[in-house]
Amino acid sequence: MDRKINVFFITVLLILSGCSKGSRNPGKEDGFFNNNQEDAPYHISKDLESIKEDGVLHAITIYNSTSYFLYKGRPMGFEYELLSRLAEDLDLELKITVADNINDLFDMLNNGEGDLIAFGLTITEPRKKLVSFTKNHYVTHQTLVQKMPDNWRSLPGYKIDRQLISNTIELMNDTVWVRENSSYAERLKNLQDEMGSEIPVEYIDGNITTDEIIKMVVDGEIERTVADYNIASINKTFYPVLDIDTRISFAQRIAWAVRQNSPELLNAINNWITMEKKRDEYYVIYNKYFKNKKSYRGRIQSDFYSKNSNKISKYDDIIKNYASDIGWDWRFLSSQVYQESGFDPRSVSWAGASGLIQLMPETAKEVGVNNSFDPNQNIKGGVKYLNRVRERFENVEDSIQKIKFTLAAFNCGPGHVLDAMRLAEKNGKDPNIWDDNVEEYILRLSEKKYYLDEVVRHGYARGSEPYNYVRDIFLRYEHYKQFIAEETELAMSEQDQNSI
Repeated sequence: MDRKINVFFITVLLILSGCSKGSRNPGKEDGFFNNNQEDAPYHISKDLESIKEDGVLHAITIYNSTSYFLYKGRPMGFEYELLSRLAEDLDLELKITVADNINDLFDMLNNGEGDLIAFGLTITEPRKKLVSFTKNHYVTHQTLVQKMPDNWRSLPGYKIDRQLISNTIELMNDTVWVRENSSYAERLKNLQDEMGSEIPVEYIDGNITTDEIIKMVVDGEIERTVADYNIASINKTFYPVLDIDTRISFAQRIAWAVRQNSPELLNAINNWITMEKKRDEYYVIYNKYFKNKKSYRGRIQSDFYSKNSNKISKYDDIIKNYASDIGWDWRFLSSQVYQESGFDPRSVSWAGASGLIQLMPETAKEVGVNNSFDPNQNIKGGVKYLNRVRERFENVEDSIQKIKFTLAAFNCGPGHVLDAMRLAEKNGKDPNIWDDNVEEYILRLSEKKYYLDEVVRHGYARGSEPYNYVRDIFLRYEHYKQFIAEETELAMSEQDQNSI
């Protein structure tokens, strides 16, 4: 179709007339609320002081190829990495909730399902009526995403141009597919006002991410969509058939958001962003997800990218097979294996432990493993040893607590854990509860006052290692549950039923 229309000056005039106007009458019919005392958008009051009392920063984000995902057993993403740094700065534990539907983000925040939206939100006037935006993380612009003609590689440029939309005025005759209530839909509405003509728009379900909508263009399911340029650009590295050169907005600020009644949290995040932007690491993280084309292609093609399959590692089948022997969710055992070796079967620690689950030579012999580098033998022997260790804590009745004792003992040896239990009891703590009880005293086994105590039989221990070991495995398991379906219900052992 020949699109050679002499509209250059009209297009320039339209763009210059303003690309980021808000809707003229944002109201409830658009999914927005007026911010006044009678109808405030938030339904909960919780600011930084309350968050610090809880000790947990609850963040809401979206599962996609740049914000938050799983790759080779490791949680990754621009938002995830920055959130981890923010939580550390605020001395809080991080808890991430993934929104099933992008349209739900603002309601989830204002209903108290999270403390902030950590997702790339375009700052717009209608959205300011719903939330308070943080300082922007970066600046981008919106662009039209369309597919080149089938034989584009053999065509001269001018023939390709004839078959593509190269200016916004041509959108009057062609449908654009976007999510309703998105900043892209809002921009198209504003563009209609500027043009004085209707743009045909088809709305896509809010549970479909921008990456997935772009893939729909690639597959020919839809003809075109709108995306932030940095997201479109990183997708084009994997799908060269895309054309992303038709700009439909000026620069727009991309930020996170908090409730309007959380000024202390907003101030803390803004201070953190200001300091982060002075550090090289901040820009390294941005480049990793939005500019590193090789890394992006590697992830998207991998079987162990969580968007492609229900896989964590190439050893999933082995782990699933032996997880049932201890009655654990295979994803939980996978989290421990990742903690031990990063799924490298040839891994050897400084202390001489080897294989996927890092068995010491004497332990390997005890459980019948003659080749720790063999994944099947290593996992089978590791689970056998875990079962033996678990038997040392028969007085621990709570199944989750027993798992934590077992993991700690696997890491530093049962003797040190039993020492910490005796110390806890001596100091008025519950020796059969790990959380806030025995874990406190495993940490103190590195202090002379405690490792020389008469109830301690195994001396000094670097207690931070088992302490962090237990925490990290449980936290990673939470990520695995977000991304990986359990697939089959494992036969849980009686003592661990309804636990992991």
